[in-house]
Amino acid sequence: MIRGHGGNIYALAAALGCPTDAITDMSSNVNPFGPPPGLVAHLQDHMTRIQALPEVDAHGAVALFAERFGIPEDQILAGNGTTPLIYSLPRALETRLALIVGPTYADYRDGCRQNGVDSACWLTRKEDDFKPDLVAIEDVLQPCDTVYICNPNNPTGCLVEGEALRRLSRKFPDKTFVVDESYLPFVPEPDECSLMAERPANVLVLHSMSKIFRIPGLRIGYMVGDPGLVDRMRHYALPWSVNSLAMEAVRFLLRPDEGIDRFVEATRSRLTEEKTYMTRRLAAIPGIRLYPSVTGFFLIQLPRPHRSEDICREMARNKILVRDCANFKGLSDRFIRISLQDREINQRCAELLESLLAT
Repeated sequence: MIRGHGGNIYALAAALGCPTDAITDMSSNVNPFGPPPGLVAHLQDHMTRIQALPEVDAHGAVALFAERFGIPEDQILAGNGTTPLIYSLPRALETRLALIVGPTYADYRDGCRQNGVDSACWLTRKEDDFKPDLVAIEDVLQPCDTVYICNPNNPTGCLVEGEALRRLSRKFPDKTFVVDESYLPFVPEPDECSLMAERPANVLVLHSMSKIFRIPGLRIGYMVGDPGLVDRMRHYALPWSVNSLAMEAVRFLLRPDEGIDRFVEATRSRLTEEKTYMTRRLAAIPGIRLYPSVTGFFLIQLPRPHRSEDICREMARNKILVRDCANFKGLSDRFIRISLQDREINQRCAELLESLLAT
């Protein structure tokens, strides 16, 4: 298990001897403007739910998701976040060799490793702004039976058009494509790129509620796919995988409510404004390189001789946590990732980073 994920505010707070709420977390890719209004109060009003077991098969969470997105229930599996689904995939699919399009989220490779499955990594290039070349990927697909693509990708923020992924998966019907859309809700017009509602039979789609609604502590994730593939995954699903408070969150967030839709739209709009601001501020720092991103986070290449470990340590001393990307396969100790916050925090981050890189 990789321990270099973002969001480790607890270790930093302990090291600095301060409360966790004194840490500004720009390392975790969650909505800086969430959770949606009313959610916390709803959970507080339903705390007695923890006195009884949740549904053993999370059927209520599946039914609400099915109604919200217009997808049949037999094509949906709910989980304790997407992580246990990712770790069950190699067993359920009986994967022999996986291809992972990187640099990307480490749990795809770790899930394969935990199940004794070999994985190969096809790396995008910084010269191409880390945009995947799907034609080149076709050339290396043949020996693999499972393909992992994060779209938009973490940590690069790069997006592949949904139709391009459909064409690729249709060309290889004997292979299973796992498309992780955890960050797609941050993208304007996400339905145009999503494979969730319209997908070939050999595609499994991962969907997270944690990021856009800022509820990572509740652990709510879904998998959508052909009934045959979902049935294979269901054999490895654990009972009571969606806890009682998470179920209440699902009821609140997936109910018909224009307020939730407005919250998501407002998030996209505000992030666009902050992205414009931070792009201008950071691009003015000599030697720095920002890679194009459709999400609320940036991949940044530091100018020489600066190293990610040193920059992250100095920012942490100032109670700002950013992501050291040295442990992403395909990157190095010259890369960091910053997740956008509100204007005041973004300004403070830009000023600190500019000061550190000037030394």
